[in-house]
Amino acid sequence: MHVQIVKDQAAGGVAGFRIFQQALTAGAKVLGLATGSTPISIYQQLVASDLDFSQLTSVNLDEYVGLGPDHPQSYRYFMQHHLFNAKPFAHSYVPDGLNADATAETKRYDAIIAANPIDLQLLGLGRNGHVGFNEPGTDEHSTTHKVALTPSTIDANARFFDNEDEVPRYAYSMGIGSILQAKEILIVAYGAAKADAVAAMLQGPVTPAVPASFLQTHPNVQVILDQAAASKLK
Repeated sequence: MHVQIVKDQAAGGVAGFRIFQQALTAGAKVLGLATGSTPISIYQQLVASDLDFSQLTSVNLDEYVGLGPDHPQSYRYFMQHHLFNAKPFAHSYVPDGLNADATAETKRYDAIIAANPIDLQLLGLGRNGHVGFNEPGTDEHSTTHKVALTPSTIDANARFFDNEDEVPRYAYSMGIGSILQAKEILIVAYGAAKADAVAAMLQGPVTPAVPASFLQTHPNVQVILDQAAASKLK
């Protein structure tokens, strides 16, 4: 795992952009994308660049169950706003949050991932060590699944909704096993609130209690941290 420690989120955006640029230069055709506040500075750099994604495919990590693509807090809406409207892809896949049949939806999404092997997967890091919506206890071989979100994740997401009662309690998420199939992984974390999770991810044991720790088993992981997120590394 190659770790870069940067000044702030803006510098992290530049560093992340360079990794995307290198992947495209090397021939990447499928990009695995993430939502949340962490990747925004990377997307800003991508939008401002002259990179062309019109022949590429994107596959997103996750989506809230119950939210459609037009809901302003859905992850499809997020991606349209922050990246796809300015940089359209040939194909962009996000789980269908309105599909109430979890078995059908997770099988459909696993088939999409199998048909579009991911060259570079972007990840954020949850305060409890989750990646995607793979909460503590998730098996390392897991594929796309419906997740009951933990209270800490619901609390972390509440800031995006008018009140906590509106925060979805379930999500569809690419599994740990799916994520580990990517040829290259980029995980990004900022802020002191992520410091414990960063230390557990990089220097703790590989354990389902910290899903991000499974990244230690992957041969090609890039890590971007600001100084606060890296503050508890030994």
